[in-house]
Amino acid sequence: MIDLQEGDIVVIRASDDWPEHLFEVDEVFEDCVIGYSLTGPLSGVYGEPGWELILRKAP
Repeated sequence: MIDLQEGDIVVIRASDDWPEHLFEVDEVFEDCVIGYSLTGPLSGVYGEPGWELILRKAP
């Protein structure tokens, strides 16, 4: 698990439904983070990606 805090930007892995994209973390939980997509077709969309979808912190 990556050590994340509010305001961190992470890279979300691609799936069949969306491309790899950046996501800003608003809150961190045991099983997921919540926040908003910053790039790609989901830009501005609220989400709750599980830890398994987070590749890494963005530089």
